[in-house]
Amino acid sequence: MPGRSETITGTARLAAMLQAFVDVRHTSLRLTAPLSAEDCACQSMPDASPAKWHLAHTTWFFETFILEKFEPNFAPFHESFRVLFNSYYNGIGDKYPRLQRGMLTRPGLGEVKAYRAHVDGRMAALLAQKHSDARADELCSLVELGLHHEQQHQELILTDILHLLSLNPLFPRYDEAPAATAPPGPPLDWVTFGAGVVEIGHAGAGFHFDNETPRHRQFVEAYALSSRLVTNGEYAAFIADGGYRNPAFWLSEGWDFLKAQGVRQPLYWQGEGPGSWQTFGLHGLRPLDLHAPVLHVSYYEASAYAQWAGARLPTEAEWEHGAGHDGLVAMFGTAWQWTSSSYAPYPGYSAAAGALGEYNGKFMVNQYVLRGSSLATPDGHARATYRNFFNAASRWQFSGIRLSRSLDSGSLA
Repeated sequence: MPGRSETITGTARLAAMLQAFVDVRHTSLRLTAPLSAEDCACQSMPDASPAKWHLAHTTWFFETFILEKFEPNFAPFHESFRVLFNSYYNGIGDKYPRLQRGMLTRPGLGEVKAYRAHVDGRMAALLAQKHSDARADELCSLVELGLHHEQQHQELILTDILHLLSLNPLFPRYDEAPAATAPPGPPLDWVTFGAGVVEIGHAGAGFHFDNETPRHRQFVEAYALSSRLVTNGEYAAFIADGGYRNPAFWLSEGWDFLKAQGVRQPLYWQGEGPGSWQTFGLHGLRPLDLHAPVLHVSYYEASAYAQWAGARLPTEAEWEHGAGHDGLVAMFGTAWQWTSSSYAPYPGYSAAAGALGEYNGKFMVNQYVLRGSSLATPDGHARATYRNFFNAASRWQFSGIRLSRSLDSGSLA
């Protein structure tokens, strides 16, 4: 199974799962409530999907992997939706091309919402039935996976709509509430850790995805993590010092990326330097908050900044090992933090059988791991073992920078 939860058998677990199902499904609709039907239909780039597609695909997941398995007389809401809203599950069958999701003007937003309501009703009825303990355990485990899957798409709804709105010269706001300004933070400090064997990966009770297991040992040399994230002001200093013009700081592919894409600053920054920087976010276009953590940087940019700063990016083992230390702030809830670790299977990893085995394992190539969570991550969806992953050029996520340094073991004495 891609995920496993603590065992709670019988009616109580089914009732709790039904309430969780209702809450998560409602949250997705709440996130899209500020959007027009036109907003929900557009696809701004190949990595993004229309909000309408996210609403439909998460519904497709419950219909395909749960209702089809558990309903005795299953019939799909609409046969064509099996193809239209399949994302990447080759074991299920054909898929509509990802690059053309924005062409799906039909079904309309109203029909997608009707699809959600229809499936939600059938799911509620299924969870309200009596089941054997074994069947209830299987059902609840699949529903829980589906809910965490939907929470992933809730974050994507926000990142994808932000990218779409950023292309509009009117710079429309997603959230009309004023954005908070970050107060000046403490000076960047370093929290040190000695060399030794550490354990990483999920163990024990609680939901997790299969790529977080098995828990295993790794040796880490002595290292230090920065006490906080890199700020906009610190990143602006890197730009002012010619950081985007000096190939010495950049990986070869990163330098090629800059030249090919004309990149000169983080995504959504506008302006030509100190005093003129603005940034576009969910609250609209506003002056750059120099004290806030820098966001929307690629792995290439994060790596280049670290080189300029005389540091490096942490490995995911370093990040997870240090995650619980009191001296480290904003490990969660602000920005996904790039690590230098390629997204690869843990020792002993094995993907689940069947189509659900495609959830994580087949993406373990040409990607880098990010740790933590961001301001767009739903409550309850973050944990120290969570392994997010994107390709090195990705910038539309709320991705930031935490630095690491290698230490001599003697320096810790």
